Amino acid sequence: MVRFVRAFGLHQPDQTPCGQPVPVSEAHALGELARDGALRQHDLAHRLRLEKSTTSRLVTQLIKRGWAERIPAHGDGRGVLVRLTPDGANAAARLAEARALRFSAILDRVPPGERANVLHALELLANATEHP
Repeated sequence: MVRFVRAFGLHQPDQTPCGQPVPVSEAHALGELARDGALRQHDLAHRLRLEKSTTSRLVTQLIKRGWAERIPAHGDGRGVLVRLTPDGANAAARLAEARALRFSAILDRVPPGERANVLHALELLANATEHP
């Protein structure tokens, strides 16, 4: 496992495993916001499995980069949503493309007869980590 973490680049917090110069937590936040358009900050925290205060700092960093903004939630006078700006949507798209290319290149190096097994093993591993 440790060898995989290092080889995949998961130990480099200021760069995504696909080589993009974006902190991993920001890349994951961009992906979630791109998928759903806008989220309440506590929903984003839940999806990213981060503490509320960590997510607040993360959103603030995305806003400073010009990638996200806070907007009022419709029908809720105190509610606030976080959504991507056009620059944030572009950054999310670049990250998604880089991720797809990297994952595809890795999977291409797995023998064709073993690819389904690798994907199944990854699914099992992901499921095993769902509930620590």
